[in-house]
This record gives sequence, C-alpha cells and structure tokens, in this order.
Amino acid sequence: MKILQVETFRTAVPLSKPFKTALRTVYVAEAVVVQITCDNGLVGWGEAPPTHVITGDSLDSIEYAIQQILKPILLNENLLNYEPILQRLHKSLVRNSSAKAAVDMAIYDCLAQHSRLPLYQYLGGAKSELETDFTVSVNSPKEMGEDAIGYVERGFRVLKVKVGKDDMLTDIARIREIRSRVGDMVEIRLDANQGWTAKEAIRGIRKMEDLGLNIELVEQPVIAHDVEGLKQVTDAVETPIMADESVFTPEQALQVLKTRSANLINIKLMKSGGIFQAEKINSIAESFGVECMVGSMIETRLGITAAAHFAASKSNITRFDFDAPLMLAEDIVTGGIIYNGRLISFPDAPGLGIGDINVKGGVSVE
Repeated sequence: MKILQVETFRTAVPLSKPFKTALRTVYVAEAVVVQITCDNGLVGWGEAPPTHVITGDSLDSIEYAIQQILKPILLNENLLNYEPILQRLHKSLVRNSSAKAAVDMAIYDCLAQHSRLPLYQYLGGAKSELETDFTVSVNSPKEMGEDAIGYVERGFRVLKVKVGKDDMLTDIARIREIRSRVGDMVEIRLDANQGWTAKEAIRGIRKMEDLGLNIELVEQPVIAHDVEGLKQVTDAVETPIMADESVFTPEQALQVLKTRSANLINIKLMKSGGIFQAEKINSIAESFGVECMVGSMIETRLGITAAAHFAASKSNITRFDFDAPLMLAEDIVTGGIIYNGRLISFPDAPGLGIGDINVKGGVSVE
C-alpha cells in the first residue's frame, strides 16, 4: 500500500457566533485539508487548523511543512510499515504539530480502511458512543448565562465555560450567573486558557468552592510553561486541575505527571502531532492513574472525526470536547461522525468514514 499522492487544500467556514477565549476570538474556521492517495485506490483525509496563539502554526506554515518537508518523506512509502514512517515524520522537523497531525490522521485513515475497520475499532474499540460538552465563549456574565441556558435547552449536560480574559471577580460573576441559570444538574468545567497567575487561580478557585459553584474541573489555569505554578494550584485547591497547553509531547506529559502538577490531561491531536504521539501520552497518563480528555481546536467535522475515533478507542479517555462542528454555519464534510445532540456515534464505514470535503464551501480563501 504505497503512497502515490499527498495533496493539500484550504477551507474556510464562518462560525455561527464568534468563539472567544482568553487567547483569541475566532470568526472563521480556517484549515488545511490533506488528502493521501495510495496505489490500491484508498484515500485518507486529514485536517490542520492554524492556531497561532497555541501551536504557532499558520496556514502558510502548515502547507509548507506538508508539501516541502513531509511529502518527500511519504511518497512511495509502504504504509503497512507505518511505525518507521511515523517516526520519521515526527523527527523530520520540530514543532509544526498541526501539519504533522493532518498527515498522521490521513495515514491512520488509510490503515483502518485497509483493515476494513472503523478507525476507533482499529485503535482499540473501547466505546462506540461519546457525549460531548458545549463551550460557552467568554462574554459578559449576562450573555454567557443566556448562551448557557440555550445550550442546556438543546440537551447538553456538560458546559465548558471560558474564563481568564478579565479580572477574577468578573470570572466568578460569570460562573455564578451560569450556575443560577442552569441549576445544579448540569456539569460545569472551566477553561482559563492560561489566563490567571497561580495566586489568582488559587484565590479564585477557593472562592468558587466556598460559594458552592460545584465546578467539575479547571483547565490550564496558568501560562503553559509554568509547570511549577500549575502544581501550586493543583496542591492548593480541591477542584481537579487539568493540564492542556502545558502538554504537547509525551515528555511534557511525563514531567507534569511525575511532579503531580495536574490531576487530568487534555490531549489534542493538533498539539501532539496526531494519533501516533497521542497514544503515547494517554498510555503514560494511564500508567500514573490519570484520566484524559480529548479536545480540539476550531475544526470541521473532518478533524473532529479523527479526534473522536481516537478518544473512543481508549478506556482511559473519559471526557470529550467535540463541539466545534456544531459552531459552524455550514457543514462541508460528507460522512464522518454522527451528531445526535450531545451524543456522537460512528458509522460502520472503515477508517474515518469520510466521503468528501467541499473545499469550495464556506467563504473565499483566496
């Protein structure tokens, strides 16, 4: 099963509502789509969105990395010998994790198709249905409360609330407003996107605990490189702390886990460089008795399908953040995962089950 072609295309799809975090505001979901064609006729798909403030990748850098660095490594290689191919892919250039992830997921798509299995079964098949949360963008407390109740009315039982953009008192007001709107039966998890200092996080989280706001977890309260600060927060509060931007690689996961700097790990294919490395991160976390969540950037149903297949394959992955396609004004993907409100299921088709990508959909990318 030799690789004959590696092609890239750009897509851009407007969001129904701007997506706001402590780091950025997104109006359009842009991405580079990868298509790998093998000599047996199989076609594998991958996606890489540019996330400058997290991975450092841009549309131009993703395309250059794939076409000029990764493509020459892949052409005419037999994918059945995928271990050395993926090793070379990850060693061929540092960082550029989104470009690597797009190629990686296309490779796994081909491998699972060759085995005539859906990718989640090819990787382990731990579960066949997932429940996603829905993200509440950071806005005024009133607007966030209105958004939250709207998502609950649509059937979502877990809300991921963005904070960290303003002062702690405003963040607490946001959470109080949301909790008062949705009641006690809805799970609320917070994502500060590196927006607090360790001292701010400790004071704020303790205050939320005293107020009885019943927060499930707090994700990445401090800046990514401050693992010591992350540990300070983890040790000082009762609420579980999840590492996100602090963990891109298996080595970083090991550092966080050995020092007990977080209670949970958020794995994203765009950070790890794809499934090959993401499996290692999850295995390391599992060996420490630490559960993982799989999340995503603002991606179409193509990238989220790959992330969901990986998440469904492993028992240690217990939380899922796959709402991005539900935020888009248009679905440009044929096939892939199936949404039934908050629940995600998988088609019986082999691989990712992607039929086609309407690269001309959405908005102009010229």
